[in-house]
Amino acid sequence: MPTFPTAGSRPDRPHRHNSRLAVVSAVTAAVGIALIACGQGGGGTAHPAPDVEMADDAAMPRTGRPAAPLKPSEPTGLRIPAAGVDAASMLRLGLDADRELQVPPVDEAAEPGWWTGSVTPGEKGAAVIVAHYDTVNGPALMRDVARIGVGDAVEVPRADGGTARFEVREIQQVDKEDFPTHKVYGATGRPELRLVTCGGPIVGGHRSDNIILYADLVS
Repeated sequence: MPTFPTAGSRPDRPHRHNSRLAVVSAVTAAVGIALIACGQGGGGTAHPAPDVEMADDAAMPRTGRPAAPLKPSEPTGLRIPAAGVDAASMLRLGLDADRELQVPPVDEAAEPGWWTGSVTPGEKGAAVIVAHYDTVNGPALMRDVARIGVGDAVEVPRADGGTARFEVREIQQVDKEDFPTHKVYGATGRPELRLVTCGGPIVGGHRSDNIILYADLVS
């Protein structure tokens, strides 16, 4: 189980780009990061969200000319109109002692979290955001993830006052044991976003799958 960040102990963001690259290299070499336990649906007092299955893994080709990368600026929220997501804040997430990616605390399940070891959304590279589908308390921020399709918009407000606007290029649902570590965390020459949540049935008190949205910066 990941160690959840709290208001007084969230990990600091690395200050140097080369430090981030070193972390990414270490992460892609670590098996532990493959399991993102972002959905705990059973055992709570509230009803969990329904089992979620995306109709099919879907993808479209990258555009020939990507949008120009943005300067570094930390994310401050998340909007996905197709799924009714409109979060006005963003948690900062690191890695736990087992090198698994931390996830938002159960009592902050309506907030997404940005992995501080990745680039900020809009920079060149893959920015990684994690959000709950449900928790022991019931449906969470990504409860309507099944409504998202290829081509839908994902908007990430930033601390500089701007907004990084992405378009979903690919949707993938995988068993957590088969998490595509290198595909999610690996280097890319374009500004891209990986949004990770959970899906599938509840097995042993946890969602069995991860649902991953791969999105490209469009403006």
